[in-house]
Amino acid sequence: MKTLGNTADLMGRVLIAAMFLIAGIGKISGYAGTQGYMQSMGVPGALLPLVIALEVPGAIAIILGYRTRLVAAALACFTLAAAFIFHSGADPLQQIMLLKNVAVAGGFLFLVARGAGDWSVDARRERLTSPGSVDVRI
Repeated sequence: MKTLGNTADLMGRVLIAAMFLIAGIGKISGYAGTQGYMQSMGVPGALLPLVIALEVPGAIAIILGYRTRLVAAALACFTLAAAFIFHSGADPLQQIMLLKNVAVAGGFLFLVARGAGDWSVDARRERLTSPGSVDVRI
């Protein structure tokens, strides 16, 4: 049963992070268009490098389970901010996008509360630094 939980933890991290990894890479390849869209919504385009720097490495960190609680908290805040800046219109599609972002932020808050699980860099670091514990696995 523990393997099922570990698998769910890992797959959950992969699935929630995939959106940010793909979006961040898309922002790199469509840099000018993304910057223009941000500016049209009242967000300085100069912030785009920071957005990319959060989305791409943040997604990779979540997938690996590295500093999961900290990165998940940052991504939850970012996701909520993006929801209210970019999806606050009365259009039903924008309302769905807003709710999607709120739900994703909720998923990140689960990671803040639970951590990454056993199959993660965080868990391995904890095993290696716990007093009296020796990790002999390769």
